[in-house]
Formats: sequence, C-alpha cells, structure tokens
Amino acid sequence: MAKRDYYEVLGVNRDASDEDIKKSYRKLAMKFHPDRNPDNPRAEEHFKEAKEAYEVLADPKRRPAYDSYGHAGVENMGAGGAGAGAGFANFADAFGDIFGDIFNGSRGGRSQVFRGADLRYNLEIALEQAAHGFETKIRIPTMAACTTCGGSGARAGSKQQSCPTCHGAGQVRMTQGFFSIQQTCPRCHGTGKIVPNPCATCSGVGRVKHQKTLAVKIPAGVDEGDRVRLSGEGESGVNGGPAGDLYVQVHIKPHAVFQRDHDDLHCEMPVSFATAALGGEIDIPTLDGSARIKVPTETQSGKTFRLRGKGIKGVRSQTHGDLFCHVVVETPVNLTGRQEELLREFEAISQNDAARHNPRAKSWLEKVKEFFEQ
Repeated sequence: MAKRDYYEVLGVNRDASDEDIKKSYRKLAMKFHPDRNPDNPRAEEHFKEAKEAYEVLADPKRRPAYDSYGHAGVENMGAGGAGAGAGFANFADAFGDIFGDIFNGSRGGRSQVFRGADLRYNLEIALEQAAHGFETKIRIPTMAACTTCGGSGARAGSKQQSCPTCHGAGQVRMTQGFFSIQQTCPRCHGTGKIVPNPCATCSGVGRVKHQKTLAVKIPAGVDEGDRVRLSGEGESGVNGGPAGDLYVQVHIKPHAVFQRDHDDLHCEMPVSFATAALGGEIDIPTLDGSARIKVPTETQSGKTFRLRGKGIKGVRSQTHGDLFCHVVVETPVNLTGRQEELLREFEAISQNDAARHNPRAKSWLEKVKEFFEQ
C-alpha cells in the first residue's frame, strides 16, 4: 500500500511551523498510543505512521528533501542518514512530553525545589484608619520549618539517605514497549533522598503548623480591596525553596456618617425647616475635625455643599479629595399644639400667594394638569 502524504498524516498544511507539527504529532500519539488502545489493533499502525511522519518533518534536513521529492527523497536518508541525529532529538523531545502527560511523570531536575505558597489575610479597618494610616499586629497560621530537625525531617542522631529506588537521581527510567522514558521517583518524589527515621515533631515532612505575629504598616489613603504585600512572610518553601509572600487585603467598615467614593467623601446634612427657609449656619464633622457651613435662605432639600480638600488623599493621589454634604430638609415631628397652630396659620398665609411662596409646587401642578388634558 502506498504511503500517505506525511502532512496529511499529521493533519497540517505544508507551510506548518515546527511547533504546529510537534503539537499535531503529540495529539495523535496520545490518541493512538498502543498502551491506551489495547483492544484496537489498528491503533499501533496509526501510531507508527504518525511517528514516521514526525521524524521526517521535524528534521531540518529531511523535510526539505521530502518537500522536493516526496517519499523517494528521504528513502536514502534513514536512521544513519544526514540529519538523523537532529530528527531523533526532536522526536525524543516531543515524545518525552507525551509520556509526561500519559503517566503524569516529571521531567524536573534531581531535587525538586518549590516556592512556598502565598497567603492572604483579611484586615478590617475603620475609615479614619484608612485615611490617616496606622500600624498594627496580626497573627497568621502558616507552615514553618521544623525547629526540632531543622527542616531535614530526620530524627535527632540520624540523617537523610540517598533514595535506594532512584539512587539519589530523583528520577527513574521506565520502559514502555520500545520506548524508554524517565519520570519522577515515586518513593522520594524527586528529592533523591528519603528519611528512614522521621522526626517525631513533623513526621518527616520538615515543616510544622505555626502561628506567627507580624507588624503591618497600613499606608494612608488605602481603599477597599487594596493589598499590602509582606515579602517572604508566606509559607516556607519545600526542599530549601524560597518562602511565599503574605498579602494583607484591606476591607473598610461601613461608617456612621460618611460614604467613600475613591478620594471623595459624601454625607447627608439634616437641616431644619426653619433654617432651610431663613438661612443660618450649621456645624458638620470632617475627618480632621468640624467645619461650619453657611446655609443660604430658601435652601431646598437635595442641594449639595462642596468642601474642597476635606476628603481623603489616596495612596496614589497627589491631592486630597472633597467632601460633599447633601442637604436633607427635615420635617418636624411630635408637634405641640402651639406648633401645629402656627404651621396651619403659616400654610393659610402661604396659600394666598402660592405662586410666590411655593413656585416648584405650582409648576408641578401645572404639568400634572397638562398631562391629564392631553
């Protein structure tokens, strides 16, 4: 039977890159590997066909010959031909990746060193603390090197030994059919060492649970969700790896008076009916003390007063934000008889010239009338 075109076998275009050819081959090899298809006799044929196509197209010297002359162009460039060494290297590289996926193996070095995990600590603070910054102490649970064994995992008087399974290499060689591959040693997990007499404190792990107290400086101007990084204060590494980091995530408590909007602050300012009508002065709080606002006559509910620079200076800001005070005209409650009498008299007087005293109400009533007359 005539051989199929190698590009057709791998399912790639003739101008496919080396990386595309490698990816396609890996996909086919994973699909048709005999160990994955023990009940499919044709799987091995497809596997060998894909392997042959990849060996040629991955070779920088054999591929041009194939492109020019087809199968005849590479018949005399077999395993001992020009470029065979490079082709085998490419094939071994690709197939090593494949077996790493099939058997969950590792291609790491002799001793696998891992960085410690990062940790997160949620810190709830008041708005005033966020505005001015402060220092505090926190206690966090973490994994730290065992002080009994110094992190070795071995009991006092003993020490780690070379792994007898991999002889200290951290990897073992496995034979799968006509291929030989390496994977992480299942006994020492790639470290190359075992602990015959484990430490009683850490059970041979070399790390123990630990509570530590840290000082944290919260900068002025932090906002909800901001993080403060403490480098190297996360969990300790494995096999001498570096420690992770600790991230302190800020959460700001709801405030009784202010609502924050980035660097600006907002608050409601209750104003009595008389003050809104006649004008006056009222004191309002700020994060830096109190401030006095002059309320002009005939102030309506919803009017906003802006106090420049009375907001918060954010961590990445050059200036302070502003404070916005929103007027809420308060309707009096629990009226005395005399108060009710005066208000009724006031209402009667106002109704004699409603257009003058209540222009917004008159305008609204006119709009309602027009609506119903349409």
